[in-house]
Amino acid sequence: MAVRIITDSASDIPQEKAKEWGIKVLPLTVRFGDEEFLDGVTLSSVDFYKKLIETDEVPKTSQISPFVYSEEFRKADECGDELIYFSLSSGVSGSYQSACLAAQDFSENIHVVDSKQFCISEYVIVQRAVQLRDQGKNAKEILEIMEPEIKKAHVIAVFDTLEYLKLGGRISSVAAFAGNILMIKPVITIEDGVVKVIGKARGSKNGHNMLMEFVKKTGGIDYDKPTCLAYSGFSDEMLKKYVQDSKALYEGHEDDIQYAVAGATIGTYTGPGAIAFAYFEK
Repeated sequence: MAVRIITDSASDIPQEKAKEWGIKVLPLTVRFGDEEFLDGVTLSSVDFYKKLIETDEVPKTSQISPFVYSEEFRKADECGDELIYFSLSSGVSGSYQSACLAAQDFSENIHVVDSKQFCISEYVIVQRAVQLRDQGKNAKEILEIMEPEIKKAHVIAVFDTLEYLKLGGRISSVAAFAGNILMIKPVITIEDGVVKVIGKARGSKNGHNMLMEFVKKTGGIDYDKPTCLAYSGFSDEMLKKYVQDSKALYEGHEDDIQYAVAGATIGTYTGPGAIAFAYFEK
């Protein structure tokens, strides 16, 4: 009995990586006005940021339909396989509820898990499940191991601008203007399944210092489990600078870190120039 692992494009796992890991990534729908795209399939990360910059339209993402879930669950059930679906946080999307609804029509071999995360913290959770599957664990064993581990998954991100939070209606125009003038960079995490602002950094260096403090506060990084660094936009120059500025965190573990591009789900609010780091605490 094989163990199938699926997730959604909010995890920012590219299709090439999904193929390498032997998993499936279901795309969310991204809309720019009347234009509709499948995240990571008909709209790449680069094209998303181009459209984000060039258009006045605020992009919107839509959850995966119960029908899509049913088709995936049916394929697994008909083959007698186990399946684990890791959804983006139920705190920001109805995808988890849709998947649970679809799963009711199938056997107990179909498992739906609320990751309580999205972006690259969902990425590392899925990668951890892949590690366990490749060790020969069945679905029940994977879920038993990961239930406490999911609670130890963290992400912290430093935004380069407040402009896209303003466009998305998350902050006022006055706050965005004042913040950009003062070079304030919001520092966020995901806590209890929702985005939480944990600080406001003056400049990139202060943002990196806050990130290091956050990691220490959570007990440090467990390098036996997946870690991931991501950036939003077209160039990884800021990411390279961040790695250099924060090298004390990664010394001796540089080769263990995955790299990714933040996609539409989080990129809608960050815009280009954001840096994020996801890991499991010790």
